[in-house]
Amino acid sequence: MKLVRLGDLNKEKPAVLIEDKYYDVSAYFTDFNEDFFENGGLEKLDKIVQTETLPLIAKPGRIGSCVARPSKIICVGLNYADHAKETGAAIPSEPILFFKSTSALSGPFDDVIIPKNSVKTDWEVEFAIVIGKKASYVEESDAYNYVAGYCLHNDISEREFQLERGGNWSKGKGCDTFAPLGPFLATKDEITDVHNLNMWLDINGKRFQSSNTSQLIFNVPQIVSYISQFMTLLPGDVISTGTPHGVGLGLNPPLFLKPGDVMTLGMEGLGEQKQTAVAYHA
Repeated sequence: MKLVRLGDLNKEKPAVLIEDKYYDVSAYFTDFNEDFFENGGLEKLDKIVQTETLPLIAKPGRIGSCVARPSKIICVGLNYADHAKETGAAIPSEPILFFKSTSALSGPFDDVIIPKNSVKTDWEVEFAIVIGKKASYVEESDAYNYVAGYCLHNDISEREFQLERGGNWSKGKGCDTFAPLGPFLATKDEITDVHNLNMWLDINGKRFQSSNTSQLIFNVPQIVSYISQFMTLLPGDVISTGTPHGVGLGLNPPLFLKPGDVMTLGMEGLGEQKQTAVAYHA
């Protein structure tokens, strides 16, 4: 199944995408949130899709984040060797973890706001995991049982805030609109091999990132198991698995987003996103 959320910001309603058509499931579920995943929502939704005649949404309008605000967005840093090399960092021996604020969550086609006083806002196409049930001290061999599905994520980053302002990376990762997610959540059955998905990102029509999830240093079961050793993952939590080479920081000279720039990105089996960078206005 492909789960989508449609409507104005903070007023989204749950829907499913079937053969490029949107169908309303808001009569059955409030939202695709922690409660939905925790209480067998995916299984119930699958049965409804198979047995019920759902209302067609002729004009879907805005597409929101494919999951409602999760308890946390956890990211894995430097998880592609070529990206570590371009940023001058060593290949990590264990996953590097950081958080994005949940207030950074936005729709896949919403504008990305360049923060006040920013001069180094950057792009990062990423493959994201959505957790399906409470996970603590999970074994790698059992990790997929805790996964609800997967989606596309643009891990927008302000490099000066992240790397030059002291502390950890989170201050450069959690700005408003810095976590476009979607356009849909693909359940596990939709993806044949999560470790063989092509991914790409263009800026103003020029290709900057092109890679495949086969290049991940730490794969999906390793990541889920590893994070669960340090914190409990809750249903609906999002794990973003890292970006490949081609970010603005790694170019010579570096290149960063300016108002009017258009980011287009996509992943095999997970759809496409498009965002326009806009200046911050109070």
